[in-house]
Amino acid sequence: MTSIGVVGAGVAAAAATFVVDEARPNADVTVLEKSGGLGGRAATRRHDDLTYDYGANYVKSASERVSDLLTEQLDDDGLVDVAERVYTFDEHGEVTPGREPDGHKWSYRAGLTQIAKRLFARTGAAVHRRTRVETVRRDPAAGTWTLVDADGESWGPFDAVVLNPPAPQTADLLRGSEWESPVKAALVDAIADVPFRTIWTAVLHYPFELDRPYYALVNTDKEHAVGWISREECKPGHVPDGESLLVVQANHDWSVERYDDDPTANVDALAAHAAEIVGDDRLTDPDWTDHQGWRYALTAGSALAGPLDSAEDAGLYCTGDWVAGEARVHAALENGLEVGEKLAFGL
Repeated sequence: MTSIGVVGAGVAAAAATFVVDEARPNADVTVLEKSGGLGGRAATRRHDDLTYDYGANYVKSASERVSDLLTEQLDDDGLVDVAERVYTFDEHGEVTPGREPDGHKWSYRAGLTQIAKRLFARTGAAVHRRTRVETVRRDPAAGTWTLVDADGESWGPFDAVVLNPPAPQTADLLRGSEWESPVKAALVDAIADVPFRTIWTAVLHYPFELDRPYYALVNTDKEHAVGWISREECKPGHVPDGESLLVVQANHDWSVERYDDDPTANVDALAAHAAEIVGDDRLTDPDWTDHQGWRYALTAGSALAGPLDSAEDAGLYCTGDWVAGEARVHAALENGLEVGEKLAFGL
């Protein structure tokens, strides 16, 4: 029986696991996830009657294969499409309509985390949450891999291992791995060179409904402290009628500078920015807030293919948006599907 270990339960890992299970139903797949949730940055929280995607905002229909996965292969019950457009704003906060919409913006009534949940649910994979992998170990004689968690428990042996964390965390994991190979140094360097942007996010709720023609605002010149503002009430099932919920994401420089500052002060600052950009002073005073720092939020490049290919020859695979080179959920999903095919038909 083929045995595969997966580090991380993001959407790319979920897609890879889904493909393996479809093609090799007798494969034994074990997924180890450090957090209590599934989906990585395709993350959802709930508060009373509110549902909100506080990491990735939606899935674009830019990939035919991913569109087919969401609308045909998986149960599309609860899949929702944001109809309103995304407008733009500049460093001065001036809002303009931007370009015409270019496809679907999908989420679920229950939030984006449904993608990973539904993919894993369709498989026989054993998913272990709150299990942080700290060591990757290679047995050259047996040609297998073992994963060791923070409690010292060993998982495996595996014929192949899939690494799904963001590139900086994957590089750290491999740098400390027990794997003697000329491939290792080049692989670590290639992954460590992948640039990532940090994002600090504020979630702002209001007991009134905003009247705006757009779903979201994006800063196109990258010169404003805020990079993105979106309205969760535009997603059916997320926010009760007569209320508003804004997801405000700071830009990279602001987020790095204030990442460890007092969260209350950060939320207040982003609320003030949102009020100025949207043009409504009431937004400075939300009645309920949440926040999240994403140290490794958005990839700004991809790793060199050569070292990744060489690692695959040894049974070690990497997956995620940083492998695809595009910080989009559909890119991560498509990469996961491709890695799943390599695993299913290459072992």
